[in-house]
Amino acid sequence: MDIPLSHKLATIQTELKAKKSRFNAFGKYNFRSAEDILEAIKPFLLKLNVSVWIEEKYLSEYIIQSTAVIYDGVQKIKATAIVGVDSEQKGMHMPQRFGSASSYGKKYSLGNLFLIDDTQDSDALNNHDKTQKPTLVKNTPNYKKVVDAMKKGFSIEDVKKKYIVSHDIELDLNLNK
Repeated sequence: MDIPLSHKLATIQTELKAKKSRFNAFGKYNFRSAEDILEAIKPFLLKLNVSVWIEEKYLSEYIIQSTAVIYDGVQKIKATAIVGVDSEQKGMHMPQRFGSASSYGKKYSLGNLFLIDDTQDSDALNNHDKTQKPTLVKNTPNYKKVVDAMKKGFSIEDVKKKYIVSHDIELDLNLNK
């Protein structure tokens, strides 16, 4: 009897070890890339008789949908991530901006498919002082004030000086400008 794809995926999800082998010197934290995740998946491919790939689709001029797919020759299971391209990113040419967003989307679609938690633990933030900024939460009075301020010309960098801004909130804010 052949093993169902959902069981093969669950096997990978429970056994996969994708280490955070890269270091961001600016932010002083370790992280993993899409390439690190794909490298960690390779031992499972022949063992479980599956293939994995990533599909990308442009939803609009600056929005990329990245979909990770696992396939066993009969069934497919997919997981998606949607990312925005920051068209005003300083220090990067436009192809680099698209490449960065593409890499980010691939990493998160793979993370969604293989249940890889990419959150930092509280010690990683090293905020031992009591002056931590509040987190910006969608559909709150502060969020609405920020949206209005950005429509008047405030940048995401201005917002980040006052609030902790998640990636999803940042994308929403950039779409609401």
